[in-house]
Amino acid sequence: MAVLRLPSRVSRQVRSGGLSLPLTRSRSASSSEMDYLHKSIVPTDHFQRSLPRLPIPKLQDTMQRYLTAQKPLLDNDQYKRTKQLAEDFEKGIGKQLHEELVAQDKRNKHTSFISGPWFDMYLTAREPVVLNHNPFMSFNSDPNSANNDQVIRATNMTVSALRFMKTFRAGLLEPEIFHLNPAKSDTSYFKNIIRFVPASLSWYGAYMVNAYPLDMSQYYRLFNSTRIPRPGRDELFTDESAKHLLVMRNGHFYTFDVIDRDGRITKASEIQAHFKYILSDPRPPPEFCLGYLTSENRDTWTSMRVRLLEAGNTETLKKIDTAVFCICLDDITVKDHLQLSHNMLYGNGLNRWYDKSFSIILTKDGHAAVNFEHSWGDGVAVLRLMNEIFKDTTETPAVSATTLPATVDSSQSVQKLEFKFDDFLKSGISSAKEKFDNTVSTLTFDALEFKKGGKVFLKKHNVSPDAVAQLSFQMAFLRQYGKTVATYESCSTAAFKHGRTETIRPATIYTKKCSEAFVKEPSKHSISDLRAMINECSKYHGQLTKEAAMGQGFDRHLFALRYLAKSKGISLPELFQDPSYIQINHNILSTSTLSSPAVQLGGFAPVVPDGFGVGYGVHDHWIGCNLSSYPARDPKEFLKCLNKSLNDIFGVLEGQPVSI
Repeated sequence: MAVLRLPSRVSRQVRSGGLSLPLTRSRSASSSEMDYLHKSIVPTDHFQRSLPRLPIPKLQDTMQRYLTAQKPLLDNDQYKRTKQLAEDFEKGIGKQLHEELVAQDKRNKHTSFISGPWFDMYLTAREPVVLNHNPFMSFNSDPNSANNDQVIRATNMTVSALRFMKTFRAGLLEPEIFHLNPAKSDTSYFKNIIRFVPASLSWYGAYMVNAYPLDMSQYYRLFNSTRIPRPGRDELFTDESAKHLLVMRNGHFYTFDVIDRDGRITKASEIQAHFKYILSDPRPPPEFCLGYLTSENRDTWTSMRVRLLEAGNTETLKKIDTAVFCICLDDITVKDHLQLSHNMLYGNGLNRWYDKSFSIILTKDGHAAVNFEHSWGDGVAVLRLMNEIFKDTTETPAVSATTLPATVDSSQSVQKLEFKFDDFLKSGISSAKEKFDNTVSTLTFDALEFKKGGKVFLKKHNVSPDAVAQLSFQMAFLRQYGKTVATYESCSTAAFKHGRTETIRPATIYTKKCSEAFVKEPSKHSISDLRAMINECSKYHGQLTKEAAMGQGFDRHLFALRYLAKSKGISLPELFQDPSYIQINHNILSTSTLSSPAVQLGGFAPVVPDGFGVGYGVHDHWIGCNLSSYPARDPKEFLKCLNKSLNDIFGVLEGQPVSI
């Protein structure tokens, strides 16, 4: 998931991926408008053509930023060697590759330099998408508790997601824009003017009033899309003509049409009746649950899919692949946030199709979340979808506790998909289940809610909330393990055409100095000294955030240069073979922030076996952390250290000494 961060006031107002985006206005409730969330007078893609292109940083700047990020991770001898390799790279093969990358970029002005390589990175990866790529984001509960019923919420969310789809495809979805000065740009007056500005110039018109349109090219992959396993490189497949929903329950697959022949959304009461019908099916899970195959190694899944097609399952697989999206109805009641995280990130494996662009998962007690396949896009599109669904379902729900399901014969409308398995496929499914069970059993979730304060307190003390959260992670890891390690924080570059993400590197010489002062020798520093160190960390983190959001990090540039060398058959430059380069890309702390009125929490697995997956949110008056780990790490101790770190930081900001 990617944090959407723009400089200064932009990044303070809106966070995304962990993203934080404003919920849009509610749609008209008149019957003629029921298929749409709203009808924007500014076309959805009005700014797409004139979006600025993602810049390629100067090679000199990239190498300097790379060395600066390496400094807190290396001893003097290691740094000296890495610096020499960086200088050699910059003067030699790196210069040649950079020049070719720039030339290539000029020939492909319709896209960004990172888009193709980034798609390839995901689609050529052969490890399972489960735990390695797919994240989850869970919705907040519906304020109307009666509507948290599984059937009611499934119906409302299905209808609202379809409204989003129809609004987007009709070009009526409000364009995604950061408003630095909403009083000027988020107004009817501005919209009535900007809609007449030619698409080739529209971005500049928005920019003149401090409004920043975002890239929306990923949105079309939200619906009727899936990732299909192929030899060597998977395929993203979309078929907008399909009109059916995929529903999974107890490992069984069902479909029914949610768009009629006239292109209208099926009546909500009929969708409600179909969900009730599916939930009334008494059959236990099948002996061989096909969904497990989507949790397999991609090469294994590729060969299994070929066998499925040969066995006569072409039409049923097509039904799955082309479905508008997937609803997973789970037969569990959630006890706490930890169980919620486990269920929404991977579940029991039998009731998921992890390759769908996104699935909405609903438990018996109405908890809901989105689990999404990551190759097609980042958190910006998914969070916009979630924000719109949450607003629509809570403000103008399609059905309520008093709504009676339509009197329809669901047995005629709902199709249960049946599959043909030979012994080879049965063996493959059993093997996939065993691997899945073994893998997910090693993952642990733990959580922390720090109630001493949050955004309001930190802004009052003129420090960046995100910088303080990241400093606390550095401090906690140092306290637990005695060292500073490679840390990743994702930042969206959606301010640019076909932007994806850039990396913020929160482990800095400033966080290292500050962490060591707090952890190793607090008595040697005055409160004002410690406060000054926190300020340094906050200021530098703000600089890194601004650089990343503006496409001026170093990670994607180096990634593209390495990708280019490989594509041209050039032997791997020595810089990329350096143990220090390998180490900084072995991200032990992988972090992503979430903040939205629609989202309760989010999570993902660590990206390395000896790492932590840190999903966090800095709220107005508290800080939350949803932590995942494998057996190599102790999550409970990390959260104890994190709590101590936050207490110490908040204490110093209040003028109190650090407790030993």
